[in-house]
Amino acid sequence: MQRRDFLSGAAMAMLARPAIGGAAKTLIFVPQSPLASLDPVWTSAMTTRNVGFMIYDVLFGRDAAMNPKPQMLAGYVVEDDGRRWVMTLRENLWFHDGTKVLARDCTASLRRWMKRDPGGATLEARLDALEAPDDRTIVVRLNKRFPALPKLLSKFQTAAVMVPERIATGTDPFKQMTEIVGSGPFRFLKDEYVIGSHAALVPFERYSPRDEPASFTSGGHRVLVDRVEWKMIPDPATAANALVTGEVDWLEMPMPDLLPMLRRASNVVTGRLDQWGFISQLRPNHVAAPTNNVKLRRAIMAAIDQHAVMEAIMGGDPEGVTVPMGYLATGKPDVDMAGIEALTTRRSAAEVKAMLAEAGYSGERLVMLHTTDQPFYNSASLVVADALSRVGMTIDDQAMDWGTVLQRRASRQPLDKGGWSLFVSVTPVPEYRDPLLGSLLRGNGKDAWIGWPDIPRIETAYNAWLDSDDAAEQTRLEREIQLAAFESVPFIPLGRYMPRAAWGKAVSDPLKGPAPVFWNVSKA
Repeated sequence: MQRRDFLSGAAMAMLARPAIGGAAKTLIFVPQSPLASLDPVWTSAMTTRNVGFMIYDVLFGRDAAMNPKPQMLAGYVVEDDGRRWVMTLRENLWFHDGTKVLARDCTASLRRWMKRDPGGATLEARLDALEAPDDRTIVVRLNKRFPALPKLLSKFQTAAVMVPERIATGTDPFKQMTEIVGSGPFRFLKDEYVIGSHAALVPFERYSPRDEPASFTSGGHRVLVDRVEWKMIPDPATAANALVTGEVDWLEMPMPDLLPMLRRASNVVTGRLDQWGFISQLRPNHVAAPTNNVKLRRAIMAAIDQHAVMEAIMGGDPEGVTVPMGYLATGKPDVDMAGIEALTTRRSAAEVKAMLAEAGYSGERLVMLHTTDQPFYNSASLVVADALSRVGMTIDDQAMDWGTVLQRRASRQPLDKGGWSLFVSVTPVPEYRDPLLGSLLRGNGKDAWIGWPDIPRIETAYNAWLDSDDAAEQTRLEREIQLAAFESVPFIPLGRYMPRAAWGKAVSDPLKGPAPVFWNVSKA
């Protein structure tokens, strides 16, 4: 019996055929930044994650309340006091190349993902075995209980997406996949892809939605359009005008100062699809001088005013801003406000210069990777560079597109060999409701997210948090992690913001959630 069942040539041809009985309905979407990669394991870039949800599927999705739900799974059972998880794949799951999704595809995909994601590295350390005893069964055997496993496997950034075994095993986790084959509701048209400019996807006709309502990345993903095009328009005003004139259908994140114009347009709807928002962050390099000096990182934090950063990003929509914003967003004031005086106590330029002197800083160059084609990142980077320059730091402000930042930031080389010191990024707030998914908070050295902080105090509290079943103890450990972060500065929080989206009235209201999703969206 063959390992796989292949679609016939005629059936494969059906996948690309246009709609019958009327004009094809194409949804044209303008993302927040150019699409530079199609591998959501290789990079945490949000545009890659967003298109990844269309192309790939995951074992667990997340509903609008951020609860993990089985997605590719028919169900699962937990045995042996929480140390053995047996997961059963749904029937009728297919990859876009016509091959069946098998359990060993999933185990291979998980192994590759665990090499890249800090949460995956934590799972790998607790893993005794990851097995596929038959075509639909995945067995996870642990040496320690891990009750948060569904939540970890439903994470957003560097998502645990499923690909064919040959791709998962044949692609170095630290290199991008070159063959784009998923099992999600949309199929990527590689021949139409122009990096940083244009991408197109069509429904995968062999995709079988779950028989339940859709809620963010969980539930029944039903494709209601014939085609989705991603059109990258770097200039925000040009993108807004294109929506008003009907040339595009949906702007992921229009700039706040353009919202009044969009609200005046009779054919445009504006609203907050994302009720959670983002934490804006300045990530320092912890392995390359001079930002490997914790005293220097504290001085950098002291020099930056969150209000100024958020004003630059969201000046036209101040209701979408939360400051001060620390390292966690648990909703517990005794956690979220712990150590917050490090941000709320404003220091004069003279005081910051004294901190720099104490750090031993004497004008060494800091290389800042400054993203120019993502307006929110660009605005934050401008404020940061100016603030640090004003207190006497030598900022080598290197302007580049987001795709170049993704490539450059992976380097661990010193500055004179092409390395870097700082870059602005963002993280969805739901990933910081507790420590589990907060990749930038981790301090696990070479296994940490880009920047590679080595902070034993954070790691000790993190592992104790994972092991605890006591809510009060977990809260105490969350507070400890926040305080340890203010002491060691794995990154500098720049504030929290909730941008609005805009779409044409011909488009049905998209589903709410921390990322745009394209199922259950129709176009008149």
